[in-house]
Amino acid sequence: MQVLNPTVISGEPYEIGRRLGALARPVMDAYMAQSSAWRAVSRWRGHAFVRALREAAEASFPAIVAELDGMAEGLGWSAEDVFLWNCRGELIHNAPDGCTTLAARSGDVRFIAHNEDGDPYLRNTCMLVDVRPDGKPGFVSFYYPGSLPGHTFAVNRAGLVQAINNIRIQHPAAGVPRMILARAVLDESSLDSAVRVLSDASRASGFHHTLGCAGDERLLSVEASVARCSVQEVAKLSGHANHLIHAGCETEAQIVTDSSRDRQARLERILPGDAGASGANLLHVLFDKAPAGLPIYRDDPADPDDENTLATALFAIQSDAVEFEVRQQGELRYKQRLVRIMQSAH
Repeated sequence: MQVLNPTVISGEPYEIGRRLGALARPVMDAYMAQSSAWRAVSRWRGHAFVRALREAAEASFPAIVAELDGMAEGLGWSAEDVFLWNCRGELIHNAPDGCTTLAARSGDVRFIAHNEDGDPYLRNTCMLVDVRPDGKPGFVSFYYPGSLPGHTFAVNRAGLVQAINNIRIQHPAAGVPRMILARAVLDESSLDSAVRVLSDASRASGFHHTLGCAGDERLLSVEASVARCSVQEVAKLSGHANHLIHAGCETEAQIVTDSSRDRQARLERILPGDAGASGANLLHVLFDKAPAGLPIYRDDPADPDDENTLATALFAIQSDAVEFEVRQQGELRYKQRLVRIMQSAH
């Protein structure tokens, strides 16, 4: 197999960010030059709402803001522009980050499986990074150039797994940007502390977080939006696309694209029964190309959301470890067994 080797990055937050920026620098300018999302986001330079987002982020997570500032140095960009790009979910509704996530339990193993859907320009350009912050568990994450790790899929050395789904909230608020919250979760050592990060924050927009942790029998589906933080435990099997679906979400204005609607409906038709909740069966669902409507596995250059599946991840969460594999275009590119090194409590 063609190996997708993670790049190891360690140190203080600013240095971690600088290294992340340097990794992305060879592709960033060309990536942004073709990005309609960046053209829309860049119009927010100097806006008071962006200043309010940064103030909220600095008040709650100053180390993560320092990572962003270091990333700017590594990229050769301004700190303002890097912060803008990492607030794209708050500034535009059609940010090109999609995704489908499945969660299931089978015996003593919990599974999280995830299609990472993003800008087709990034096919075979994204990386894995192994980030080792001082005094934190550290994590392995899929990395979009110029974006904080954590808003895709990741596992940390406390055995905490997170997979993210874009939610298109129509009325963001002055609060902590969602990509900063997703990154902050990766510094936690248990499901309960991860949920506290999401529930206690003043949330600026919204993500769906699928969470599991080695040594914890629960799988959690968390819709963390401006209006509420809804936490549901996955009983046996669940799937989530790119819109709020928990009971009570009806009052929050969101954009539901045709692709997200079709994928959610398709999941409800083809998810295996409880007895079929194996890793192989979950991958089969994520590679599905619907006979009608818009598919779960996305490789159409004319995708209406301008998104293609960039990678597929499967996590098998056990009592003391997480087995983690990544595929691209169906081919296995990376596999690791990460043993939990910090005790998870709940």
